[in-house]
Amino acid sequence: MPGLTHYLSVSAILFFLGLTGFLSRKNIFIMLLSIELMLNGINLSFVAFARHLNQMDGHVFVFFVIGVAAAEAAISLALVILLFKNRDTINVDDYNAMKG
Repeated sequence: MPGLTHYLSVSAILFFLGLTGFLSRKNIFIMLLSIELMLNGINLSFVAFARHLNQMDGHVFVFFVIGVAAAEAAISLALVILLFKNRDTINVDDYNAMKG
């Protein structure tokens, strides 16, 4: 039976894969998916600690994080669609001219 260490290891791997994807990619969609991967790693650690401590607090935090992630995904997808309509690209490097 996997213990707390196993779940936290998988959680850390998910988080750092998401962080690596966010920092290394220039595509906005890949960056957003990497943020979702980081949030899922955090959710896994919340659930693992809640299960280990026999409390429900971690599960409550997970529901809030899932709600925030859903709102973030909807808003960011709308912004990406608007940016693509204006510039015909989703490469992050092409958007540095949006200052002022």
